[in-house]
Amino acid sequence: MGKEKHLIALDLDGTLLTEQKVISAYTKEVVQTAMKEGHIVVIATGRPHRSSIMYYHELGLNTPMVNFNGALIHHPGDSKWDSIHSPLPNRTAKKIIQTCYDFNVENIFAEIEDNIYLDRYDEEILDIFTEPDHRDLITIGSLKNHLQDDPTSILIHPKEEHIEQLRQYLDDEHASVIEHRKWGVPWNVIEIVRKGINKAVGLHKIAHYYHIPQENIIAFGDEDNDLEMIDFAGVGVAMGNAINELKAVAKYETATNEENGIGNFLTDYLQLEQATSGRKHLPE
Repeated sequence: MGKEKHLIALDLDGTLLTEQKVISAYTKEVVQTAMKEGHIVVIATGRPHRSSIMYYHELGLNTPMVNFNGALIHHPGDSKWDSIHSPLPNRTAKKIIQTCYDFNVENIFAEIEDNIYLDRYDEEILDIFTEPDHRDLITIGSLKNHLQDDPTSILIHPKEEHIEQLRQYLDDEHASVIEHRKWGVPWNVIEIVRKGINKAVGLHKIAHYYHIPQENIIAFGDEDNDLEMIDFAGVGVAMGNAINELKAVAKYETATNEENGIGNFLTDYLQLEQATSGRKHLPE
């Protein structure tokens, strides 16, 4: 099985990246070895383009990328590649924003591809969601006034006591047009994208483009935004640190993101010619 061409999809946070948000030397070496042997590597992340492109370059990729959990599927190095941007209808977004005001949420953060719209100034949110050199992409002020176009995604930071009520409202009023997920701790964030959007949609398009059959798709993930992708992939792999729901749909489980889970799995599964110096150890 190792010698057939595979498509390898990597989630970033909690998967390819260690807790320090770096790619371990061993896993990087393995991924690049897989590429040299003819396998195709793509990043599939909930992050926007602007905060995933550095890892794309670090791995030396020249493939399409899945951002915003599938709401943006594009090729960073090839503008002629048929990219797909699937934003939320602005009308729906405005209704949701009004409801957020009614619930008096802490903040709302909308993105249109790499442009950022923040309802209220908040240094902590800016530090977490933006790099210092991206501050020129930010518009701060009432989203009701400033959000003119269809947003790629909306992030709501609700008050703790309103989370369930707000999610219930989203189900009752907007289930036919949106998907919403709650982020894991420590952030109580509700993320909203257009209905039918998930990482598997992006993976399906990319696999079709490269003529890779479903059974030769290897995907790694750890959170609930990876569920559809791990289920879709012929070789769905849950990280050791993944949530239980993901482990339940995955066909395989590997070590954690701190223990070179991706590197170890690919070395074995693809029978890579690989120096085993970094194997099974924490990154130096």
